[in-house]
Amino acid sequence: MAGQGEERGEEKKKFSIWDLPDVPAGQLPPHLELQRTRVLCNKDAPIHTESVLYSGAYASMGVDNSLRLDHFCHNFRVEVVRLTEEDMEFDMIGIDAAIANAFRRILIAELPTMAIEKVLIANNTSVVQDEVLAHRLGLIPISVDPRLFEYMSENDQPNEKNTIVFKLHVHCKRGSPRITVKSDELKWLPNGSELIKESRKVASDSASKPETYTSFSCSQDTLPEFANNPIAPKYPDIIISKLGPGQEIELEAHAVKGMGKTHAKWSPVATAWYRMLPEVVLLEEVEDDLAEGLKSKCPVNVFDIEDLGKGKKRATVARPRACTLCRECIRDEEWEKRVAIHRVKDHFIFTIESTGALPPEVLFTEAVKILEDKCERVITELS
Repeated sequence: MAGQGEERGEEKKKFSIWDLPDVPAGQLPPHLELQRTRVLCNKDAPIHTESVLYSGAYASMGVDNSLRLDHFCHNFRVEVVRLTEEDMEFDMIGIDAAIANAFRRILIAELPTMAIEKVLIANNTSVVQDEVLAHRLGLIPISVDPRLFEYMSENDQPNEKNTIVFKLHVHCKRGSPRITVKSDELKWLPNGSELIKESRKVASDSASKPETYTSFSCSQDTLPEFANNPIAPKYPDIIISKLGPGQEIELEAHAVKGMGKTHAKWSPVATAWYRMLPEVVLLEEVEDDLAEGLKSKCPVNVFDIEDLGKGKKRATVARPRACTLCRECIRDEEWEKRVAIHRVKDHFIFTIESTGALPPEVLFTEAVKILEDKCERVITELS
């Protein structure tokens, strides 16, 4: 009896999953491969949303799940889908969600721009309070490359390398209708501030130059990068305030270099977001009236009708990228066996909307450089 038990034990040890006829050697079974690479979107909630990053997750099946550099370099790619002056849509393929999110956070919070930080108000009789007016001015995008300027610390003096000065002086005459003050009224002062520090005037020496709030050694418009490209707000029609008869605004605004993690006015993007690539699969042929019903269910026209001839029609997945995961096509139980909705875990549709300071493709390139610097710092500290 003992000998028979040992033989049975040996038979059990010899049996493995690879003895099954539908499991190819060195590959995961189809249902596990689907769970590893896709998010399954059921009618109630998505499942298998996690990423399996553990290298030994499938070691018992002989599958190496470790991250290899050669494998990453072979699979990773960026494909630009749409590019305009203001926004950009591209696909990042072959990366994890953590990397895509790192790019998003860098774009929002760590890319520097120039924005109005200090507002010197000489006169403001409008209905907009001084602090609200200064806040509105700070949110106006400035069309200038921030890489041409330096950061200004608390101990630095405003100069032509770290400060941009604008002047705003608008007056609504009595008897005139109300006027709208827009961002095109902000005039660039390439020679720096024109407001004199009253408390520091040297009364005894009338020939000395009055001290202003900036110390420019040269005019900014003499620099080659600004000679043919004057600094101005990106959009000329942003409303700053409205003035009634007799009201006036006179001020000077100083823009400096900063990052979005300090204040949102320095963020170079209106938004930066991503989503996984949708994948819509027809599990069976959907024909005739069912095909028409499936097409009418989708509010974004993912499905289309293919004419097969002889009065026969068949549903096809024409625009899967447009799927918004509303799940109307699988809301009824009988449709779950006909349609499946997935998300590809390593394929991200990334969208960047620039505020106008820099083109969106430049923003992404700068974000890559910042992430590269972060990685180099970590490697240096660990070595």
